[in-house]
Amino acid sequence: MLRLPDHWVWDSWYAQDDANQWHAFFLRASRALLDPHRRHRRASIGHAVSTDLRSWRLVADALVAADTGWDDLATWTGCTVRGPDGRWYLFYTGVGRAEDGLVQRIGLAVSDDLITWQRHGNGLIVEADPTWYELLDREMWYEQAWRDPWVFPDPDGNGWHMLITARANHGPADGRGVIGHATSPDLLNWTVQPPLSAPAGFGHLEVPQVAVVDGQPLLLFCTNAVAADRGSEHQLWAVSAPTVQGPWDVAAAQPIDQPHLYAPRLVPDGDGWSLIGFIDHVDGQFVGEISDPIPVRYDRATGLVTQVAASAPTNG
Repeated sequence: MLRLPDHWVWDSWYAQDDANQWHAFFLRASRALLDPHRRHRRASIGHAVSTDLRSWRLVADALVAADTGWDDLATWTGCTVRGPDGRWYLFYTGVGRAEDGLVQRIGLAVSDDLITWQRHGNGLIVEADPTWYELLDREMWYEQAWRDPWVFPDPDGNGWHMLITARANHGPADGRGVIGHATSPDLLNWTVQPPLSAPAGFGHLEVPQVAVVDGQPLLLFCTNAVAADRGSEHQLWAVSAPTVQGPWDVAAAQPIDQPHLYAPRLVPDGDGWSLIGFIDHVDGQFVGEISDPIPVRYDRATGLVTQVAASAPTNG
């Protein structure tokens, strides 16, 4: 478990180095803010290392808001991958002061050692394309959703794919959530593509991830803004597809019963897979700490099944 006495921690993602150390990257903000709702506008990307995904050693932050520009307010959720050149690529979400944090864009920082990160140029690499995606419209939604990049190699060797939390530019306001899509030949130059899912009653599909669990390609996502016909009691969802490229029938997604867990990632753990996410609200209070691994398996009848419950500590 990763808990910081002076900071809340929430969305996280993971990478493993050549020494088999795990690196956790996560959003963090000071508990001195008192109100956890304020954390989003003060978020930076923290960094910790572990040999077992359970005991963590804090190291220097990976990335903070820029002094000026499109990401000078906060840096949000992303992913970290290793390129064919051996370098590490950290894709992240940024928001800026000029738009009061309402417009999300995707940026890139690079590293040779997973420790020291530098923005690629000014960082910005992917913006929403109105051909398919909703731009900022306060009458439809409270922000422009274009965040949480998840990058993975094309299984046939044709470059890279990026999944994105996005919203379609049509349909009911509370049901436009889709899996946005972009492609790249080299991790640096990206082209926005049509979404990989259709609107299916979700306001947004947060922190998407694909993984092959027990031989089955799965899309994992979460949401705290669900249309009434989907049932607001569920936060975590998974859906299968023939390949990791989808397309994803989000209307067929099955819920995952983890009421205190949010923004989890599927992480290889021993001979299987585990979920690691943050403990959200317990007894009405925000906790803000990262869970221990929760073993999971895939069952064709019931979907992704967790084998233990996430711990639910009292907020301290």
